[in-house]
Amino acid sequence: MKAVYIHIPFCKKICSYCDFCKLLINDAWVNDYLKALAYEIDEYYNKDLVKSIYIGGGTPSALNIRELKMLFEIIKIFNKAPNCEFTFECNLSDINDILLKILKENGVNRISIGIESFNERMLDLMNRQASFNDALNKINLCRYYGINNINIDLIYGIEGQTLNELKEDVKLFLKLPVTHISTYSLIVEDNTVFKMKGIGNVLEELEYKMYTHIVDSLKSKGFKHYEVSNFSKEGFESIHNLTYWHNEEYYGFGLNASGFIGSIRYTNTDNIKKYIAKEYDRTTNILTTKQMMDDEIMLGFRLMNGIDIHEFNDKYQTDIYNEYPIQALINNRDLILKDNRLYINPNRIYVMNNILLKML
Repeated sequence: MKAVYIHIPFCKKICSYCDFCKLLINDAWVNDYLKALAYEIDEYYNKDLVKSIYIGGGTPSALNIRELKMLFEIIKIFNKAPNCEFTFECNLSDINDILLKILKENGVNRISIGIESFNERMLDLMNRQASFNDALNKINLCRYYGINNINIDLIYGIEGQTLNELKEDVKLFLKLPVTHISTYSLIVEDNTVFKMKGIGNVLEELEYKMYTHIVDSLKSKGFKHYEVSNFSKEGFESIHNLTYWHNEEYYGFGLNASGFIGSIRYTNTDNIKKYIAKEYDRTTNILTTKQMMDDEIMLGFRLMNGIDIHEFNDKYQTDIYNEYPIQALINNRDLILKDNRLYINPNRIYVMNNILLKML
């Protein structure tokens, strides 16, 4: 089975930190974009059984009712597994009865909401809006419509943020009836408002304290820390994101979307005019076995339970100890081996990039 990612690049406004492929919504573009999306899916989808669908962006909930119905009509082509996880990204301000009825009628069973923070100063910096009461009401509305698998996003580590401000955000996030929380330490990317304004990160020592507080607080409230940045109630791990971290195949459809099929990683054009003209201009990279193994290591070690050695050896017909300096990293406690699973020492997960560099 494969996963499917669909990119909707339109937003009602642009967040200061965002470097994803996006543009301000213009109804004159949307109809043509969806037509090109339908053509791309029809051209490249091979009728595989699909275990997860993720509609991201951009802001998919920025589409109007007619556009949403058009999008879901396109998606009917997918051969969904009986337990297919179907995620739709939303902004708080877009969640209402009409949207939720459309989502429920079309099989969406998981919603991801970009809250990011409840701190007014942080929200103003990010060019976002959110309030705890609104979030609570909208999340309860989702649950009323039977969509109980709900993720919320938290961003932290913005220059000027204090540890107490982060603690208050975490406290409020934990009061919301959700099943999954994704936490992201700010990365200032090129071509973002933050970059242009010279807004950076907090100092590394403070960022580490923030990360430690997040981990300890969420785990104390029954959230499983299953991936570096992701926490879930038991049984609510993101099936779609696990596809990425297990280095499994997935389709990517839409503007600048990426996919991984066979031994090929590809990325679509980021030019909206080209995409609408069905000039997808896919850049493709045919991976060697060594490159696929390296990807498996980099992605798999994001998981707190790491990599199954037997599965790795069977998949690549090799011995992982012959490919990487595993034993040396076990000896110095960077890595831990338990029950045939190899994972980064939880006490050193914050410096995982350094450990990966030692391996690769």
